[in-house]
Formats: sequence, C-alpha cells, structure tokens
Amino acid sequence: MLTVENISVNYGAIRALHNINCGVDEGEIVALIGANGAGKTTILNTISGIVPSISGVITFEDAEITRMAPHLIVRKGICQVPEGRRVFAKMSVQENLEMGGFTLESKQEIAEGIERAFTLFPRLAERRKQAARTLSGGEQQMLAMGRALMSKPRLLLLDEPSMGLAPMLVEKIFEIIVDINRSGTTIMLVEQNALMALSIANRAYVLETGEIALAGAASELASNPDVRKAYLGE
Repeated sequence: MLTVENISVNYGAIRALHNINCGVDEGEIVALIGANGAGKTTILNTISGIVPSISGVITFEDAEITRMAPHLIVRKGICQVPEGRRVFAKMSVQENLEMGGFTLESKQEIAEGIERAFTLFPRLAERRKQAARTLSGGEQQMLAMGRALMSKPRLLLLDEPSMGLAPMLVEKIFEIIVDINRSGTTIMLVEQNALMALSIANRAYVLETGEIALAGAASELASNPDVRKAYLGE
C-alpha cells in the first residue's frame, strides 16, 4: 500500500533521516518506535508532504507521492493526526470535525462523517458545541482523530497519540485505534509507549539517529532483548 524507498531528509546541515526504507501493507498496523529525535515524526511528515526529502521515492497505492502537496496527499487517502493534537482551539467540536471534511463533496457526506465520529467517540457528541480548547487532553486527542477520519483515509498516520494522557485514557485510545483498524483503515503509528505500540501492531521498525536499526514482526521485536532493554524498561 505504502512504500518508502531510500528517503533522506536534512534540516539545514543536520541529517534527520538517512536512506529510510519502510512500508505498510493494506490492513496493517505498523509501529515506529525509538528515542526522542530518532526521526519517527520526520518520517510521517515526509510521507504527508509537510517535510521535503532530498532523495528517495514514496509510493502510495502504485502512485508516486514524493513531492506532492500535502492537501493532494490527503485527497489521495492519507491523513495525519499530528503530535500534540493541534485542534482548532476557538472552534467548537463540530466545527473542528467539519474542517476535517474539506475533501468531501456534499453536506450529507460531512453529516455522515460527523455522526461516525460521534459513534466512535461518544464523549465528543456530548461536547458537540463546546470550544475545543475547553476539552481535556484525552478529548482533544479523540477530536484530532475524529477530524482526521472525516476525510475517509485509507491510511491514517498517528503521531504520539498517548502523549500526556493518563494510563486509563491511553488504554482507551489504543482500543479505539484497534477498532479503527478493524473497520478497514490501515495505520502507521509513531509512539513513545513502545510496549503499547508493539502490543497492537502487526509489524514495527526501530529507529536510531535517523536510520532503521531493526525491523520485523511486532511480537518478535517485543521479545528482542535489546529492544526490551532500550525501550521497554528492562
């Protein structure tokens, strides 16, 4: 579904990614784990067209998207939930969802998308008219995910969905991620909570200083002694 081949990215004189090769098959959850600054978010931003690569090719459903504009990549079927949620603070919950539906062609589609979001996140339905800034961190994360799903993505990029959330909410968010995947959306997940990420992923990549150090089935990486020592607190 998605193939990233030999992608390199620089931030000025700093090499952020070096010859990255990774991919996602349709229906999978693929996790990217690694320390802060390893390049995980940069991979998502490069796929989304937010950060340009200096070399390499990104292909989505047999079409090259390497240098495509971000809004066109959304129309292709890829949508990203950014780190830190970044909801439209002054807008209501419903208005945030409507903003996510900018690619939809009819008011009926937008209305159906909002109802799907409210079904998936009942707490948002209760706060439909509230300003997004008044929501808790967990509710804002739900809103950011609901907003991204409005465009009916085939591939959802999630950047640190558990950041800053209480443990109980982290479990809930990951349950919802699994539900989204089971409903037919493929997912690429960047997550500091490596244990949770590996517990729901099919495959995973471990990044170190802009390069892929390890790759394989999530269950195999979860039992790898080096991974357990570096990322799982053992």
